Amino acid sequence: MDLLEPTESQNSTSVTKFILLGLSSNPEEQLVLFGVFTAMYLVALVGNLLILLLVGLDSRLHTPMYFFLGNLSVVDISYISSTVPKVLTNYLSRDQSISWAGCLCQTFFFISFGGVECLILGVMAYDRYVAICHPLHYGTVMSRRLCALLAAAAWAFGLANSAVHASLLTILSFCQNNVLHHFFCDIPPLLQLSCSDTRINQIVTFIFGGGLVSGSLLGTLVSYVYIGRTILRIRTSAGRLKAFSTCTSHLTVVSLYFGTILFTYLRPNTTYSQEQDRALPVIYGIVIPMLNPIIYSLRNKDVKGALWKALARG
Repeated sequence: MDLLEPTESQNSTSVTKFILLGLSSNPEEQLVLFGVFTAMYLVALVGNLLILLLVGLDSRLHTPMYFFLGNLSVVDISYISSTVPKVLTNYLSRDQSISWAGCLCQTFFFISFGGVECLILGVMAYDRYVAICHPLHYGTVMSRRLCALLAAAAWAFGLANSAVHASLLTILSFCQNNVLHHFFCDIPPLLQLSCSDTRINQIVTFIFGGGLVSGSLLGTLVSYVYIGRTILRIRTSAGRLKAFSTCTSHLTVVSLYFGTILFTYLRPNTTYSQEQDRALPVIYGIVIPMLNPIIYSLRNKDVKGALWKALARG
């Protein structure tokens, strides 16, 4: 299989395919990873599809909070599906190659769904802010029209952000080295492999990607500052606990997701190590999409109630 082909304008070679080494080159460890990734993928698919089904069937869940949770489930299914099927195929076929076009598509979709997830989590924080800080106006403020606009904006900005990064990747050159010490195509390892000047890519990643992630995180933090102030004003401990309990699932997901995202993308490319940092995306790209439906179902009495109701009906 030819992985390099001559260019017409220079004596060097241009990479047409990449080799994804994955998390391990040991056959026995790959077999274990195949089993683990398969289980995580199935849990993520079943869990998120179940959330979508419950939100669609139970009229009690036809509220803004669960509308955004449904969007989050769609994002998580797409997010984990952008990488894991290719990983599993590589482990089965022993062919670890991916075409440049395939690599670019994988990067585009992974960054797209990652960006949408950031924005949806920010929107969900705003929803909790309105529900707790302005409960009497919640139905008016969080109208169907506003919810649809916020969700559409999250998807549009997430896709647009990824399109910018993917477009800049197409102008890079990759000479000789085509081995990615990673289990999927992502911006940091691709920038390290490129023989072009990647300063523009790094600046754009910091400005656009950093702006999207930091903006979502800042909006989330501001929402929770106001939420915290409102909860502290509640006189009874039972009331404070009830108000806070509606936010715990979201806070758990936000802490896990934004922490790993910021560490991966918002730092100089020179500090990135393909060998040491390749496990980090497992957390925000696989583990969190799998955990989201579990966190929201186990800690949410409405979702559990809808599940028992559906089971009883069946």
